[in-house]
Amino acid sequence: MNMIGHFMTITRHRHEVIRHCKKAGILWQGLFHDLSKYTPSEFICGIRYYQGDRSPNDMERRAKGYSSAWMHHKGRNRHHFEYWTDYNPETGRYGPVKMPMRYVKEMFCDRLAASKIYQGDKYNESHPIEYFEKGRKNRLIHPETSDFLEKLLIMVRDEGEEATFDYIRKLEDY
Repeated sequence: MNMIGHFMTITRHRHEVIRHCKKAGILWQGLFHDLSKYTPSEFICGIRYYQGDRSPNDMERRAKGYSSAWMHHKGRNRHHFEYWTDYNPETGRYGPVKMPMRYVKEMFCDRLAASKIYQGDKYNESHPIEYFEKGRKNRLIHPETSDFLEKLLIMVRDEGEEATFDYIRKLEDY
């Protein structure tokens, strides 16, 4: 049951992200979104720690102290802000770097889809920003990337998805 449940959850999520990416004007990215979740490194852990109402990475972290599936995933998927860390020669430390707009757009689509999949019938347009705000103090993300993602999530809450996607489609990549 865990295998089928996990497969269905990640596939429903991926299809929702594809729909959102199409609305955002980045369909090509959507078609390649999260394909690493189907690789053995991520899929087997997903089955083992599947719960159905949240990411199996959380349970793997509780069981092992880290998530090997997440480590694999974030290192291969540029729409995760965790991918965007690098050594800063000025500070001598690793830290967040500003994400390119095309990946911020995909990250927005991903977060919106995850809220819909995990909230199910309880989803409303406030959920994505509420989830974002809940994790704020623990997030290591470039301030400009964070501020812009927050702006988009607030826009969904206040103006709705369609207005937000209209805005996103007009944004230039940098």
